[in-house]
Amino acid sequence: MPSETIQNTKITPAFLQGGGEMGALIREYDWDNHPLGKPEDWPDNLKITVRMMLNSAFPMFVWWSADLYMFHNDAYLPALGNKHPKALGSRASLMWAEIWDTVGKVAEDILENGSQFYAEELYLVLERKGFPEETYWTFSYSPAFDDNGNVNGVFCACTEVTKTVLSQRRIRTLKEISDATALVQTLEQACQTASDILSQNHQDIPFNLIYLFNAQSTEFGLVGKAGTVTDNAAPGLIKLNAGANDLPLNALLNTKQPVVLDYQMADTATIEIAPGLRVPAKAVMLPILRPGQDDIIGLCISGISDKLEYDADYLGFHQLLVGQVATSITSVQARQEGFRQQQYLNEIFQQAPVGITILRGPDYIIDLANPGVCEIWGRKQEDLLGKTVLEALPEVADQGIKELLDSVYYTGVPFVANELPVSFDRDGKLEEVYLNFVYHPMRDPAGQITGIIAVAIDINEQVEARRKIEEMNRELLGINADLDNFVYSASHDLKAPISNIEGLMRALVDYLPAEVVQSEKEIPRVLNLIQNSVDRFKRAIADLTEVAKIQRDSGEDVARVNLKAVTEDVKLDFERLIREKEATIDVQFGEHAVVEFSAKNARSIVYNLLSNALKYSSPDRKPLINVTVETTPDFTVLCVADNGLGFDPADENKIFGMFKRLHDHVEGSGIGLYIVKRILENAGGRIELDSEPDKGSTFKVYFKRL
Repeated sequence: MPSETIQNTKITPAFLQGGGEMGALIREYDWDNHPLGKPEDWPDNLKITVRMMLNSAFPMFVWWSADLYMFHNDAYLPALGNKHPKALGSRASLMWAEIWDTVGKVAEDILENGSQFYAEELYLVLERKGFPEETYWTFSYSPAFDDNGNVNGVFCACTEVTKTVLSQRRIRTLKEISDATALVQTLEQACQTASDILSQNHQDIPFNLIYLFNAQSTEFGLVGKAGTVTDNAAPGLIKLNAGANDLPLNALLNTKQPVVLDYQMADTATIEIAPGLRVPAKAVMLPILRPGQDDIIGLCISGISDKLEYDADYLGFHQLLVGQVATSITSVQARQEGFRQQQYLNEIFQQAPVGITILRGPDYIIDLANPGVCEIWGRKQEDLLGKTVLEALPEVADQGIKELLDSVYYTGVPFVANELPVSFDRDGKLEEVYLNFVYHPMRDPAGQITGIIAVAIDINEQVEARRKIEEMNRELLGINADLDNFVYSASHDLKAPISNIEGLMRALVDYLPAEVVQSEKEIPRVLNLIQNSVDRFKRAIADLTEVAKIQRDSGEDVARVNLKAVTEDVKLDFERLIREKEATIDVQFGEHAVVEFSAKNARSIVYNLLSNALKYSSPDRKPLINVTVETTPDFTVLCVADNGLGFDPADENKIFGMFKRLHDHVEGSGIGLYIVKRILENAGGRIELDSEPDKGSTFKVYFKRL
């Protein structure tokens, strides 16, 4: 027989085809030397189960025979950790020795009784990563049958829920810290409250220290401690040492990032993180940053569980933890600042010279009543606080106060009252009080109205004083009216007697012989003096008549008056005087020289101003008078400027008084400027004077623009 090469080809059973990594390992396994023997000789039920398991994406395993030899799929490999790949074909009791006191009993019960087992989030400590690891599982154990229908193994579908359980536990811790620190009042309370809650989660936080920096960041003090940390390992105050650059704390201050301490060094029980501060080495040090900012306000040193891998989720929990602590700290600081501001505001309210009250809610509960409002109400502060307005002041129920408060509370529109009379019960007697007050809505940060702040002033004295002044004014108005009537009557009644005197004088002159009247004796001089006196008397009566007209003038002849035309017309009256004094009157009016005014009064004003400018000219220079017009939003302003004698500014008030004259060398009664001032004031205008002795004067006449 010719020689030939014989090649042994290993035939893969059909049920082991595919199955990923574990399918390949099962196919390559030395089953010839395993108690279960060759795969092709396995029971059909085992083949079917293994094929189904290998082609499932859900974690599954089969423990077969009384010795519970292990089969599993790719999805189950993360559960094995470093037990892979030696777990395949191994006895489950040996491979899972660390948990066999728990799961072994379940498996034995299934083999003996064919029972089933289901668990949710079962806690198991596994040795799969080189350390005892805290894990949680949801799974079912069910019997695996041989071809004869007998229980010959355990089938399991399982899923690891460690991440879910840890996440829920950590979220619960964070929520409890948030809830518990929401109303605390001090930083120490907030940090220690958070630490007390962390002590309840010792699985994630074996220990925790919270330190806060002082304002200068030169030292930090312990404000919260959780877990079993000795006092020596957690000193109350640590001073920073800038020279200790090799210590972990400096790395944290420089990077503002978490620093994981060298917890994997088995020969190191503690580690120094700052001068005088040594903590257990399996820990992480995290900066506490002010929310929304990059400022370090504190330090959190948190232990790491020796039963958990310090992965991204664990670090994330620690970062959320310090974030919650930072939020709690800043919330407490904000509440403290708000409390300080409230105290400061209350002190201001208590010292305010006006009545202030704060009313809360739609029932208007009195939260604050300062001494000023207590005095207005006639009540003691202790009898007001905590009561509604109507409970504290029942006498105002029928005075419309509740309705005013409702209007402000439900519309948000403030209410302002002036001289409102309100009656209060003072010592059993109703007393009427006049008040100026404001009701203003108070709003929360969301803009919702939460109450009303009221500010009130007792103005009884002012009202009484005003009433007295009003009564006095009425009396003065009556007296003024009587004086006006007297001036008006006197100016008319005196005309007849002086005319009679003048007539008698003329009759006397006519009666005297001509030689007597024309003689150089005393009689002609006396007659001349008498005539001058009569003339002055007549001028005085004429001035009084003019004043009486001004006092009674109602401005009924108001019309459009062109000031330029009026000025040119008045210049004609002074033509002779202008020529004698060689005066120059420069009139420069633009298009705005038209006013709504009484024509005769406008002429009187211009006449008096030009007359004064000519009469009070300086003997040292020729008179120069400039007449111009300017405008403001409310007035048309006539300006008359001269280079005459001028006046002392201190005498300005005298110049506009009745019968006041500052230069006696010029004839006149001294009422011209008084008349101008009264005319303008009656029409809503005014007159101003700018003058300097021996330099000249400038009069500005303000005609109100209609």
